[in-house]
Amino acid sequence: MKVLFVCTGNICRSPLAEGILREKFNALGIKGHVDSAGFESFHIGDMPDERARRIAREHGISISGHEARLFTLQDFDRFDKIFVMDSWHFQNVMRLARNDHDKAKVDFIMNALDPGKNHPVPDPYYDGYGAFERVYLMLDSACEKIAASVLRNND
Repeated sequence: MKVLFVCTGNICRSPLAEGILREKFNALGIKGHVDSAGFESFHIGDMPDERARRIAREHGISISGHEARLFTLQDFDRFDKIFVMDSWHFQNVMRLARNDHDKAKVDFIMNALDPGKNHPVPDPYYDGYGAFERVYLMLDSACEKIAASVLRNND
C-alpha cells in the first residue's frame, strides 16, 4: 500500500500524517510506502514546522528528515491512496486528476473516521502549539483506522 497525504505547504498536517502512518505501518508489520506533498511552493525543500516536529517527537515520531515538496501529476501513478486535509486540497487534487481511476484514489483523511462527511483537519500554522496537539490527535485517530483497514485488506 502506497499512501500520500496532501496539505497546503507540506510542513504541518501532511508530514505529521506521514510520520504517524509510517510508525503505525512499522508497528503492524505493514509493508508500504508513505509520503506527503503540498500545493504551495513557498516551502519546497523546507523541514516541517518546528511545532509539528516537536509534537511528533513528543509522541515518539521523527519527521525531521522530511523535505516539503509539491504534489505532482505523477503522484497519481505512484500512490494507491491520496488523502487530503480539507476541501481546498481536495479541489486541487481533483482538478489534476486525469480520469476516474485517479479520482477514485482521493479522499478526505477524516473520512477514515466519519465516512462521507468530508470533515477538514484545521491548519494549525497560524495558531498556537495547542492547535498542533489537536491536529496530531485527529490525524493519529484517522491513521489508526487507515492502518487497521490496510492490515485487514492484506489478510
